[in-house]
Amino acid sequence: MFLFFSLELDKNYRAGQTEIMDKIIFPCARYQAGFMQFDVKLAEPAANLAALRAGLARLAPAGPGIIVLPELWSCGFSYERLQHFALQTWEMLEEMQRLAGQYGIYLAGSLPEAVLTEVGGVIYNTLYLVGSDGVVGSSRKQQLFAPTAEDRYFSAGDNPRPMETGLGLVAGLVCYDLRFPELAKVQAGMGAGLLVVSAQWPLIRLAHWRALLVARAIENQILVVACNRCGQTEKTEFGGHSLVIAPDGAVLAEAGAGEESAWVEIDPAGTQEIRQRFNSVGPAPYRFYDQDKIMELGELAVLTARLRAVGRKVVFTNGCFDILHQGHVTYLEQARREGDCLIVGVNSDASVRALGKGDDRPVNHEQSRARIIAALGCVDQVVIFSEETPHRLITTLQPEVLVKGGDWPVEKIVGAPEVLAAGGRVLSIPLVENYSTTSLLKKIRTS
Repeated sequence: MFLFFSLELDKNYRAGQTEIMDKIIFPCARYQAGFMQFDVKLAEPAANLAALRAGLARLAPAGPGIIVLPELWSCGFSYERLQHFALQTWEMLEEMQRLAGQYGIYLAGSLPEAVLTEVGGVIYNTLYLVGSDGVVGSSRKQQLFAPTAEDRYFSAGDNPRPMETGLGLVAGLVCYDLRFPELAKVQAGMGAGLLVVSAQWPLIRLAHWRALLVARAIENQILVVACNRCGQTEKTEFGGHSLVIAPDGAVLAEAGAGEESAWVEIDPAGTQEIRQRFNSVGPAPYRFYDQDKIMELGELAVLTARLRAVGRKVVFTNGCFDILHQGHVTYLEQARREGDCLIVGVNSDASVRALGKGDDRPVNHEQSRARIIAALGCVDQVVIFSEETPHRLITTLQPEVLVKGGDWPVEKIVGAPEVLAAGGRVLSIPLVENYSTTSLLKKIRTS
């Protein structure tokens, strides 16, 4: 009797938790979702805006709902005038807000975003999600397509996160991002129930477009709404075939090769029903042993050669890392962003003593320091070295990017001539002010 009662309580508790989660992930019981596929005219924002207005007038959508637009729908990849069109983006966003309010919907599509920096300015290819109250979220394109020179004109985004709307959390990808499953997975794991994709995908790779969209829906058990452009710019013909895909991979709507739109009723309860049968979104066990990141130079040289063979850029930096602090981890995180793999050289105990840091240094022995560095998510590999400088490590590993912390001029960074001669980059990243191992030890001793 007691067991039965406990099982009933557990069953009721789980049902209550499921109901709560349904409301968190899907606050809107039912809504509409669709796309507005059209031929984006290169460097003609007025014509593209007119196409959007006309398409919405024909479709006459009624909210609540969301419509996805093509990538860079206002101007296309007009590299020569990109800065000019980026300055017009706020006007486009204001018109998107007006149209969203008129139809009671959200509009999502990418536009060029200009951002001022300390050394000038950069431009992002940014997916904006706009409602009647204005921009509710944005997501910058993470992966730039080098074969069409995107990486020469745009800066890559980072930290992909879902956007909060009245329809629930919405994940966003821009075109080439679709080929990188982790970008969708991380957002689905944060609670997104809808994935929108804004693209200019070529006809020649249309089969990939369809297969990848279905895969993102199935593996994340998420609704996918993807809008591709149609038409042709110079020699490139675009594929169209925008899609609305259910969380089980079923195609709910698909466009052809020409200008077309869709508006489909969505029942979010279907997503939860699928996830209740079995869940491939929630489980995220940590299956790795960070200790394995610590390697000898010989095996690390073999690994870096393999990484280079698959096209990854290796970043190298080094330090004592005696007492790990905020300055260290901020610097290491920035270093990791400069490539695809971060290798950290850690001074051995003898090497630290040879640097003249004091008779009582290091405080932590080399294996302890290496183990702590290896546990950082931004660090891929660690190697301990006994020399006073990491010159042998650098010449053996041949990193594409060499990073040093502090105000080191490039010409004084050990290994810089060799890296530069091989066509690599050498960077000096300023450390966080008021954080150093020496000052921390002084504070400990005087407290």
